[in-house]
Amino acid sequence: MSNQTEDRGSNRSQRPDNREFRTFIGEDWGERPPGPARSEVADFTQSRRHKLGAQFPGQRLVIPAGELRVRSNDTDYRFRAHSAFAHLTGLGGELEPNAVLVLHPVEGEQTHEAVLYFHPRTPRTSEEFWADSRYGEFWVGARPSLEEMSTMTGIRTDHIENLPDALAKDLGQVHIAAITEADTKIDAQIRELRQRENLTEGQVLDEKLREATSELRLRKDAWEIAEIQKAVDITAQGFEDMIAALPRAVEHWRGERVLEGAFAARAREEGNGLGYDTIAAAGNHANTLHWIVNDGQVKDGELVLIDAGAEVDSLYTADITRTLPVNGTFSPEQATVYNAVLEACEASLAKANEPRAKFRELHEAAMVVIARYLEEWGCLPGTAEESLAPDGQYHRRWMPHGTSHHLGLDVHDCAQARRDMYLDAVLEPGMVFTIEPGLYFREDDEKIPAWLRGIGVRIEDDILVTEDGARRLSESIPRTIPAVEEWMKAATHRRS
Repeated sequence: MSNQTEDRGSNRSQRPDNREFRTFIGEDWGERPPGPARSEVADFTQSRRHKLGAQFPGQRLVIPAGELRVRSNDTDYRFRAHSAFAHLTGLGGELEPNAVLVLHPVEGEQTHEAVLYFHPRTPRTSEEFWADSRYGEFWVGARPSLEEMSTMTGIRTDHIENLPDALAKDLGQVHIAAITEADTKIDAQIRELRQRENLTEGQVLDEKLREATSELRLRKDAWEIAEIQKAVDITAQGFEDMIAALPRAVEHWRGERVLEGAFAARAREEGNGLGYDTIAAAGNHANTLHWIVNDGQVKDGELVLIDAGAEVDSLYTADITRTLPVNGTFSPEQATVYNAVLEACEASLAKANEPRAKFRELHEAAMVVIARYLEEWGCLPGTAEESLAPDGQYHRRWMPHGTSHHLGLDVHDCAQARRDMYLDAVLEPGMVFTIEPGLYFREDDEKIPAWLRGIGVRIEDDILVTEDGARRLSESIPRTIPAVEEWMKAATHRRS
C-alpha cells in the first residue's frame, strides 16, 4: 500500500519534471529592477545593536525573526517578526521569516559584529524559482539578494545554511544568549549545541537577553516616535471610518463587526494591519475588558467602546480607545460616567508632567479620581480613602486593569523589563505609554445604583515624554463630550 500522505501530496503537485521544461522556464527573463536603497532606520539600528552588545561582552547573541505559524492545514498566518528582531534590524512588514540576527563577539574587543542570516533568492534557472512554494519567486515574489539585504539594513549578510557553523564557532569559550520560543528550529540547534558542550548557563543568559532587548525599547528614538505618530494618525482616520459606519452598524445584526471591519480596512490600506484585535464593544459588552468576539448589535441609545490601533509597516502600533454614543449624543447618565473617566485621564497626565514622576504613580493618580466618584455614587463599602488603602482596593471591582503600559513595537511594549526599569522607573524623555482609565458597570451588578448598570467607559490616549513634559500623541482625536459629539456629527455628515 502506498503512503497516503505522499499520495495526497502528489494530488496537489502536478508540476512537470522534464529537462526541457526546466530549461524553458528558466530562460529569457529581463533585467531585474534596481535593488533597495539603504533604509532610513539603518542609521538608528546600528546604535541599538551597539547598546545591546555592550551588555554582553564576549557572548554571542542570537535574535531570530521567527517562523511561519500554521493557521489551517497548509495555510499559514501572516508573518510578523519578533519585536526584538524588528527593533535591531529595522525589518518590518512581513519580511524574512526564519531569518536570524546574530551579534558575534569580536575577539579582544568590547564589541560585536552583526550578521543577518537569511534565505536569499536563487537564480531563475533553479528549481526553487518556480517550484518552491515557500521561497520560490513565482509563489512569494522576488526575495532580496545577500548584497541587496546588506545595502538596505546596513548589516553584513550570510546564507541561513551557514548559521549552524557560525553558532558552533568557539563554543565553550563563547557562550550563547538567545531569544527563545520565536523559531523552533533555532531553539533546537542551540539546545543541541549546549548539550554537546555541557553548557548550563543558557537559560540564565536567555532570560537576561529577553530583559535587555525589552529594556532597550523603553526609550524611543526619533525615528520610532515618528513611526508611532504615523500609527496614531492612521488610527484617527480609522475611528472616523467607524463613526461613518455607525448607521449601517445599527441596521446590521452584528453591528460590532461592521465597525471592526471599517477599521481593519483603513489599518490594512494605510499600514501593515492591526496592532491587536479590535474591541468594538456595544452596550454591556463594553464591560468585558477584552471583548473581541464583536458579534453583538449596536443599538441606538447605547454607548460603544472601541479600542483599536493601526500597526504601520515598521510594526509600530497605536493604541486608542474612545467610547462613543451610538446616536451621537450622550445621555445624562452616560455623560456623568464619561466625565469621571475623563477627569481620571487628566489627573494621570498631570502626574506625568510632575518632575521625577514614576510610572506607577500614573495609575495611582487616576485611581484617586475613580475612587472619589465611586464613593459619591454610593458604590463603595466605605470611603474613597479606605478603598485606596492597600488592604482596601474595593474600587478595583469597577476598574480592574492598570492605567498605563508602554507602547511601541508591541502594544504592551517592553513587557519583559525588570520592575525597577518599568513600573518603578522615573519617567524619562522618549518613553511612550498609554493612559487608559475606565469604569465598567455590568448590567447584573447589584452593588451599584440602577442608573449605572450596563454602562462601560474607557478613554485611552498615547503619551510621549519629552524634555518639556508629557504630551498626547493622540491630541487630534476628540475626547471631551462636546468635541466627541461634534466629531461624530461631522464624520457622519461627510459620508452621507
